[in-house]
Amino acid sequence: MIEIKVLKTTGKAAGKMEVPESVFGCEYNEALIHQVVVAQLANKRQGTKSTLTRTEVRGGGIKPWRQKGSGRARQGSIRAPQWIKGGVVFAPKPRDFSKKINKKMKVAALRSALSQKLRDGDIIVVDKFELAEPKTKLVAGILGNLKVEKSALLVLDGYQPDVVRAGRNIETLSMTDVALINVYDLVRVNKCILTKNAVKTLSEVYAE
Repeated sequence: MIEIKVLKTTGKAAGKMEVPESVFGCEYNEALIHQVVVAQLANKRQGTKSTLTRTEVRGGGIKPWRQKGSGRARQGSIRAPQWIKGGVVFAPKPRDFSKKINKKMKVAALRSALSQKLRDGDIIVVDKFELAEPKTKLVAGILGNLKVEKSALLVLDGYQPDVVRAGRNIETLSMTDVALINVYDLVRVNKCILTKNAVKTLSEVYAE
């Protein structure tokens, strides 16, 4: 087991808690994390863009002028790519960009990312993240108390509408439910703020 500090939203200590080494003490596997992130971004792509080739553009069936004698360059169709309103060369067509990643690979990558964040001191655990009222300045004040100056991911245990409403106006803050946490959201930020209950959930779900 690994012992980590727990803070209050005021920045003061609130005790300590133990987390399993199988989740927060894994070796850093950069290649695996890269593979999972690439797959995750690829799976977000719609792949719906489409333009017309010269065979699909309407018109252009007749040769615009005779081959020789006109003094102009020879042309075969007014729908050739060099013409205005002509077809597109190597036109993009709908395609599937998705990549398959095994569940065990996703879990291993998440463990590796969490472990490295903890080793680098970029994981902050708070006893709870609650607001008296849904005000952005309250969330900004908490981030200041926790000394979060750059981008951060706030992982909540369950949906908290007041926190989401207040925090979504902060450009550098991303928020997610612990059930939806993923490797890309984790590695793209400098700090990861976890509630105590979120850490417990991660420990129960991803422990070996």
